[in-house]
Amino acid sequence: MEQVIDIFIKAFAISTIRYFLIAGVAFLLCYTLFGRKLIANKIQPKLAARKDFIREILHSIQTTAVLTVVGMIVIMSPVRNYTLMYTDINEYPIWWIYACVPFALIIHDTYFYWMHRTLHHPRLFKYTHLLHHKSTNPSPWASYSFHFIEAWTEGAVLIFIVCLIPMHRAGVMLFLLTSFTINVYGHLGYEVVPLWFRRTLAFQFFNTSVHHNMHHSKFKGNYGLYFRVWDRVMGTEHPDYVQEFDRVQAQRVAANEAKRSKVLNSNVASSST
Repeated sequence: MEQVIDIFIKAFAISTIRYFLIAGVAFLLCYTLFGRKLIANKIQPKLAARKDFIREILHSIQTTAVLTVVGMIVIMSPVRNYTLMYTDINEYPIWWIYACVPFALIIHDTYFYWMHRTLHHPRLFKYTHLLHHKSTNPSPWASYSFHFIEAWTEGAVLIFIVCLIPMHRAGVMLFLLTSFTINVYGHLGYEVVPLWFRRTLAFQFFNTSVHHNMHHSKFKGNYGLYFRVWDRVMGTEHPDYVQEFDRVQAQRVAANEAKRSKVLNSNVASSST
């Protein structure tokens, strides 16, 4: 029992550090160091309150503890015997450690879409998902801000993934890192994808920070986590999403043009003196 507790403490500490490192850096860059420079990238003009950040952090720590337990169940309990996880790194090609991550993300996105829609059912919403939606103007700290029950439903996807595709522990860690980083981006509150992204085919498939931000502000639609696919197939993407994305991008373009005009006028003024 002492060994189990020791493993939990170490795994929980690592996951907590990951949370504060990734979400913290994103918050520091967008909300503190470069907040004024990135004002045109802000999706919603208002800023969340300090009390919102505190609530999000406290519930995210709770979720981190739950996810740690789920990970231990997958690795250390009899559930392990029903999974396709492997320990011999040579059992599959080394490249599979990286290649399995996109497959895990696809499985996760499918699971998340249907689980997410289920939690929006009126009979479940106020008892589970409402807590996450208290962040109507989300910040990176909201990435893991879930109700205790929802934290378990969120974490359970790992069991499905390792039962469907073979994964080395390193691949699982890489998947979790990738997943959380994308999650932080979705809750960033700022749109930071390059302006040219709108013109690419990727825009038709991948979610953006605007996409998930609208889910928080509108409460309906945009249920997908990584991709737009399920929302578009099931007709649940918010009808104003593309228009809202274009609005934020136009806002960024206008800000860039204003900066260039200011620099140009400054150079002209300097050359004439």
